[in-house]
Amino acid sequence: MTRKLVLLRHGQSAWNLENRFTGWVDVDLTEAGREEAVRGARDINNEGLDFDVAFTSTLKRAISTLWLVLDELDRMWIPVHRSWRLNERHYGALQGLDKAQTAREHGEEQVHIWRRSYDVPPPALALDDERHPRFDPRYRDLDARVLPATESLKLTLERVLPYWFDAIAPALLSGRTVLVTAHGNSLRALYKFLNGVSDDDITRLNIPTGIPLLFELDDALRVQDYRYLGDAERAKAAARAVANQAKAR
Repeated sequence: MTRKLVLLRHGQSAWNLENRFTGWVDVDLTEAGREEAVRGARDINNEGLDFDVAFTSTLKRAISTLWLVLDELDRMWIPVHRSWRLNERHYGALQGLDKAQTAREHGEEQVHIWRRSYDVPPPALALDDERHPRFDPRYRDLDARVLPATESLKLTLERVLPYWFDAIAPALLSGRTVLVTAHGNSLRALYKFLNGVSDDDITRLNIPTGIPLLFELDDALRVQDYRYLGDAERAKAAARAVANQAKAR
């Protein structure tokens, strides 16, 4: 039996448009981002996929993308599960800063390390910083010690994987077709795990907004095939645009 999983990065957000580090800041989609979500849903529909369950983060840009997709597919009735473990990587003290301006101030090499290295996190928020997630009501039932003040991709993977094993993998193993709508780095973490990508190679992977990535898995959830749906050249161009975001101008 082939088990099908779609990973979908949310559509363009307001801070994607403004080229700012977003992380756990709860910004919404732009009109272009909403259009990307609908176009992604049409690509899914053209593939003939019929989802049984969906998973998303606690951030509105991912949730809104999921709503738009399920509405377009006439599947708003399927179970939806939200978890902070699927949130974007926490960018620490960089959150809210302009990426190109930060590159001018600190150098493109340093910003590239903060953005794309596997195990080097950006500068952390102080525990008493009002931007720290422990002050956000959506996380009030969590032990503050599990909430990040900054994260590398390695740390992001470490908090995504328990949710994979506890929630997403069991849904796939039970025969359900699964949609995960999340963020560039939480999805990069899952991509790394599923495809066994090395720590070095994952630094060069960029996941575009709004383009569904279909995985076909065997009964042991080993990857048999994976590909972006829709126009392959559009996906490549969108990934290149993500890679160029933090270049000084």
